[in-house]
Amino acid sequence: MKYVYAVESRRAGGVSIGVNLNPNNACNWRCIYCQVSGLTRGAPPDPDLEQLERELRSMIAIAASDAGGIGPRHIEDVAFSGNGESSLSPRFGDAVQCVRRVLREMDPCGAIRLRLITNGSQILHPQVQIGLHSIEEHAGEVWFKVDGGSREAIARINDVNLDPQGVAHRLGRCAELVSTWVQTCVFSLDGQGPDETWLNDYLSLLRDAGTDRLKGVLLYGIARPSMQPEATRLARLSTEEIESIAASIRETGLTVKVSP
Repeated sequence: MKYVYAVESRRAGGVSIGVNLNPNNACNWRCIYCQVSGLTRGAPPDPDLEQLERELRSMIAIAASDAGGIGPRHIEDVAFSGNGESSLSPRFGDAVQCVRRVLREMDPCGAIRLRLITNGSQILHPQVQIGLHSIEEHAGEVWFKVDGGSREAIARINDVNLDPQGVAHRLGRCAELVSTWVQTCVFSLDGQGPDETWLNDYLSLLRDAGTDRLKGVLLYGIARPSMQPEATRLARLSTEEIESIAASIRETGLTVKVSP
């Protein structure tokens, strides 16, 4: 399939059906832990929404059947999460409506969640906000990436030059429009894990966004190898190290879910 795939997701807690609007492996960020091979800077092409709809219907039907002899699988969510930033798609809003239409027909009880996993860079664009409103109408949610709270940390981890105040503004605006979780990947780089400076800057960004607006933080470690040049410089943190970071975040009053 070109646009749709299925994975066992730690953070979703089961089977997640992914919608990949970036089949050309193009993104406006280059996170050093990214698992996409051949990642390039750029934007996705116009999607073929008729093909996307056919693939999604087929994948949901396969998961709900006894294909493979393992019995029907419970689908936790359909998530816009592919080989790049989904909201860069020129037809992002239309794609959300397409997925909603399929879910209304094939999941009338609303058991399958609708999610957008995003770096948040396009949140202020009107056509993206139309998509966010549509996700909110479906009782869905956004997972908004924040891996650092300083310009230096963002550049080091995500390979983009961003003002943390701008990130906080976009995060806060996103949370105003739709139920929003922050998702944060933590790891060691060249033997150095997140330190006190990283933590203070990170918490400052969340406070500037408005912790009362956020659903919480999805804190996770590296599960699969990076496909970026920095791969050999990265290492997993222990569960204890990640839980220590989570404890500091919880002191702000935020809910934290940990996936080591």
